[in-house]
Amino acid sequence: MNLNKVLLIGRLTADPQLRTTPGGQAVATLSMATNRVWTNKQGERQQDVQYHNVVVWGRQAEIVSQFLKKGSLAMIEGRLQTRTWQDKQGQTRKTTEIVSERIQLGPRSASNESGMSIPSSSGRAPSEGVDEVREELPEINLEEGDIKPEDVPF
Repeated sequence: MNLNKVLLIGRLTADPQLRTTPGGQAVATLSMATNRVWTNKQGERQQDVQYHNVVVWGRQAEIVSQFLKKGSLAMIEGRLQTRTWQDKQGQTRKTTEIVSERIQLGPRSASNESGMSIPSSSGRAPSEGVDEVREELPEINLEEGDIKPEDVPF
């Protein structure tokens, strides 16, 4: 049995680029950075950063381009794929990229008045200076009897 599975959690290094194929299918490309921190034998803190190219297809590509931007945290689950092509000078080029099968968006960060992103330590937007929009959900009165499907708000 063979397995080609990649799982990354990292931050985007640039805004996703959304395109459409001639057949009308959406495709987004993004670059993601992951880092690893460890202590070497001498007790010194070491850090390594790896950069990954990710390709996202279909509806997920549209979602990625709408909700993610440079610096956003995301989890990508997919597979490795190597492509080969000819460049303008006629040389054969290769690239290995991750073809996304599943994406999970990280916590949103609040924005201040200048438009700069302010990540919060709790993963939630800070309550000061941020207007929260809360959707009113209808109440279901359980004392009236059985719950009817038309009473369920979803």
